[in-house]
Amino acid sequence: MKRSPATLLLVLLLGLLHNALAFAAGGQQDASVRELLIGERAVQVWQWQPGEQPARGVILFSHGASSAPWKYEPLFDQWLEAGYEIRAPLHVDSTDHPRQADFPGMASWKARLEDMQALSAELGEKTYIAAGHSYGALLALTLGGAEANLPEGLSAPLADPKATVVLAFSPPPTLPGLISKEGYSTLARPALIQTGTLDIPMSTDGGWEPHLDAYEAAASGGERYGLVLEGVDHYFGGAICRPELPGPKQLAQLETAGALSLLMIHGLGEGDGEARKALDSAVTDQGPTVLMHK
Repeated sequence: MKRSPATLLLVLLLGLLHNALAFAAGGQQDASVRELLIGERAVQVWQWQPGEQPARGVILFSHGASSAPWKYEPLFDQWLEAGYEIRAPLHVDSTDHPRQADFPGMASWKARLEDMQALSAELGEKTYIAAGHSYGALLALTLGGAEANLPEGLSAPLADPKATVVLAFSPPPTLPGLISKEGYSTLARPALIQTGTLDIPMSTDGGWEPHLDAYEAAASGGERYGLVLEGVDHYFGGAICRPELPGPKQLAQLETAGALSLLMIHGLGEGDGEARKALDSAVTDQGPTVLMHK
């Protein structure tokens, strides 16, 4: 497919960003795993450090339904290289969680919220980037101001003022009893909301477009970006969330999404004018990388 001028500009900008942000600390470290107690419930927290130098920021990440933090390392690599620490809980709905059967249905939603609130509390007054994929993307959007279902036993608001930027990879469409368009419309933080043209739920005959419900419902204000990657499915071909899939893994497209997420963090989370200019210069309605802005 012939690339549009805007796409060529994006390739150039992402290359420059990658070179500029290479983290010269001897490479990232393997993840460490620790236990966090929420009442009597133990939560495994997976934590990646960018290297020997102090991290330039913290990303709190929520994985997709049934998945696990370590199944997202191809995405995390770019954030680590750019100098960010990543903390990600193993949620109770994971097939790798020993108590998965104890949290059926909406019980997992409450537990997920508690997990992210506890990680935020650990940071004290320090701000962070809220990120997630699929079910976890809804968590990130909720921390950023979207008004999702409030479980019994938790207090409103669910939004966290310490979340400065939202990175939502393939968030769910509106779901009765969980999130409505009105709920998505209250998003109050800068956000990058991503999907792909093959991001179609296997249980429906619908298209990929509902994954942009959060983007479409959010108020305009210059800080919302919608990303559509041509040929990309819900799992980037098994590069994230479900590594057991046969592939081929869509690693080039994942790298594009990750690089744009870094422009988002730098430009809107840290006030870097050049990064913001690069992000806005990448806006285009021509594939294979469509970036919308409102």
